[in-house]
Amino acid sequence: MLNQDIVREATRLTRAGQLVEATALLERMLQGGIAPTPDWRSATQAQLPRCDPLTIDATADVVEERKAPQIAPARSGQGLRPSLLRDGMRDVSGLRLRSPIARAPLSPSDIVPEGTRFIAGQFSNVAGSRTYKLFIPSRYQEQRLPLIVMLHGCTQSPDDFAAGTRMNFLAEEQNCLVAYPEQPSGANQSKCWNWFRTSDQRRGGGEPSIIAGITRQIMRDHVIDPKRVYVAGLSAGGAAAAIMGATYSDLYAAVGIHSGLACGAASDLSSAFIAMRQGGGSRAIADISVPTIVFHGDRDTTVHPNNGDQIIEQSASATRSTRKVLRGRVPHGHSYTRTILIDGAGRAISEHWNIDGAGHAWSGGSPAGSYTDPQGPDATREILRFFLEHSLSG
Repeated sequence: MLNQDIVREATRLTRAGQLVEATALLERMLQGGIAPTPDWRSATQAQLPRCDPLTIDATADVVEERKAPQIAPARSGQGLRPSLLRDGMRDVSGLRLRSPIARAPLSPSDIVPEGTRFIAGQFSNVAGSRTYKLFIPSRYQEQRLPLIVMLHGCTQSPDDFAAGTRMNFLAEEQNCLVAYPEQPSGANQSKCWNWFRTSDQRRGGGEPSIIAGITRQIMRDHVIDPKRVYVAGLSAGGAAAAIMGATYSDLYAAVGIHSGLACGAASDLSSAFIAMRQGGGSRAIADISVPTIVFHGDRDTTVHPNNGDQIIEQSASATRSTRKVLRGRVPHGHSYTRTILIDGAGRAISEHWNIDGAGHAWSGGSPAGSYTDPQGPDATREILRFFLEHSLSG
């Protein structure tokens, strides 16, 4: 009964807008840190600290980057350690949070290559309204091009996520459009996609309908190949990308999930914490037919690596497959294990990149953006490569 009372109190605090207090209360419950006393509410609230605005955890060290001449280097002065962060709390997304060190403002050269466009747009439906940024490559001339939808992590923005992943620079090489929907603080205090709410895990409603609506609006406004539309994300954005693949398999040809969770891994605030710590429940294991590529660090203390395994299980359960395991190491960087599931026709239906020693950060990203690990492997390049190997049938 005590735990049920705590969950009810956390729900009340969340509805009152006291998200830090609510999530700290739940975390203490899961850790067994609240004694079963009649006055537990006042005792707990007295121990809850007030925190500055919060951000997702990153535990990457900046070292020499893997040589990639076709990608512009990060600007000078950005060789900072994202891991130099002070302890924080957890936010309502269930992601471990920390407050960041100060960063220099981004410049346009961090975000887009010269001669390209990065334009703003907006979409609204009955579920709500979201702004987005759209990258248009320099060679776009009304021919049908692929579209990649990128879902940022907590506290990030389209500009920040674009700078950290360098997706626009690779999209310029491969002649693709890239969309970056933005989650506002009004929808989630830390701008996290609400992956843990059942109302945001369904087709035709909530945030999935908004993300799909943005995708379709861009497809109407620009000349997009409808068979080559993809979605990827980091952390809470990765969990949202998994939901999009599960609910809109007719729209997206492949899904990329970095440090995220399977669709249905959680159904409320308390189960979100459990999923983050040890992996989602059985509800998360459901057939999914969309080809999926997963990146996850084996030292991720924010989203347990078991979550990456569960995502791949969704792909494996959808069809009979054989398994191929490759191992490698980035020069001066991380080693990794790459597991590929191959269907009866010889096509790769999923890839799982398990990165040795990596934490909760975008693998191979640029320190110009937040929450990146330049020690690689290059998740952006591999995700885009995997995407362009797949297209919708029919």
